[in-house]
Amino acid sequence: MTPPEPKVMSVIEIENLTKDFEVGFWRKRRVRALEGLTLRVEAGEVFGFLGPNGAGKTTTLKILMHLIRPTSGSARILGSPVDQVAMRARIGYLPENPYFYDYLTAEELLVYAGRLLGLGAPQLGRKVDAMIDMVGLGPARRVQLRKYSKGMVQRIGIAQAVLNDPEVVFLDEPMSGLDPLGRREVREIITGLKARGVTVFFSSHILPDVEALCDRVAILHQGRLREVGALDSILDVSLEAHEIVLGRVPAGFGDRLRGAGAECKVDTLGDRLQVRTSGVPQLNTVVSLALASGAELVSVNPIRPSLEDYFLAEVG
Repeated sequence: MTPPEPKVMSVIEIENLTKDFEVGFWRKRRVRALEGLTLRVEAGEVFGFLGPNGAGKTTTLKILMHLIRPTSGSARILGSPVDQVAMRARIGYLPENPYFYDYLTAEELLVYAGRLLGLGAPQLGRKVDAMIDMVGLGPARRVQLRKYSKGMVQRIGIAQAVLNDPEVVFLDEPMSGLDPLGRREVREIITGLKARGVTVFFSSHILPDVEALCDRVAILHQGRLREVGALDSILDVSLEAHEIVLGRVPAGFGDRLRGAGAECKVDTLGDRLQVRTSGVPQLNTVVSLALASGAELVSVNPIRPSLEDYFLAEVG
């Protein structure tokens, strides 16, 4: 008899997680920030956690970091309860609004964090140098943090989050306060972590970054999970149109398309023609006519809702 295959454990397991807060002064009342959240994140994923302000994203991350306790439900990271101290050496965390002792320099902060992690010389010195270079703060490594911009503080926060070569990294709004160049650098860092097999769980409201990075996403609204799945499967549900770009187009080709009954929008792009069709039959008509006329087929691209469009539709 063949023995059963061992059960593969998810890296992050959240089961029916609920959190209530008491608000008010004289007459306290309970407000539910998170209700019945159940979620699994697998090893090596870049997982995006999305939702408007007040959706419960930061509450979830604080529970996973054991900064607050849930009202009910449970969570495990790397197979261990979130309150297990030994597991902490295997994860990294960047809070939404990192605050460090601002009279330290970036170098001193990372040395301090490394010593808390049990790293010693010369390994610690090499790690600090590598992390500072990774986040692009080499020229400011000996500048006090109080002189840093918000984006620079965000970068050094990411450096301390990955200083211990964690297996799982939690990033709460990692793109916050960064300019486009800084966002690109953070995207490269996250891509590098994924290439090394690190699981990245991050929340964000900058949806193009999520669309560029994530294998799967979860959408949270008013404390409830609205949708979770692979990005492609979510966004491919409603294909809106196709865009065809043609080169070496003969004169009058746009009129020929309309005369053939193709429902399309035709725009001129310099010496090229951009055609947008509303369905597969129209796509086939345009491609057939283009090839028959000797035009160059430069590209055919499906046009789908962006993650931002989908997100706004989901949360109303």
